Amino acid sequence: QVQLVESGGGLVQAGGSLRLSCAASGRTFRVFQMGWFRQASGKEREFVAAISWRGGSAYYADSVKGRFTISRDNVKNIVYLLMNNLKPEDTGVYYCNEQPPVSGYWGQGTQVTVSS
Repeated sequence: QVQLVESGGGLVQAGGSLRLSCAASGRTFRVFQMGWFRQASGKEREFVAAISWRGGSAYYADSVKGRFTISRDNVKNIVYLLMNNLKPEDTGVYYCNEQPPVSGYWGQGTQVTVSS
């Protein structure tokens, strides 16, 4: 059974940083492209960042480019999202999934709240 568990969220002031983690189990995730997504209250879930299965390539939503960095550890089956210079508009629940996402793999997510 596939399980994705996100952690590392919290409350931070604007300009601060957080590092999110996504622990994956139940599937050989090291051979898949992985991504981070987020959903703000009252809005649809949106793409944030993705990384190739070897970690050599990454791409980002324009809104986070230059501030967020995605990485992965294929030995530990963990995907990270380092978020710097956070803004209030980054507030939301953050999820990881394969990229493109698989509907049955969504976890509980981790809440990120950025205060102004």
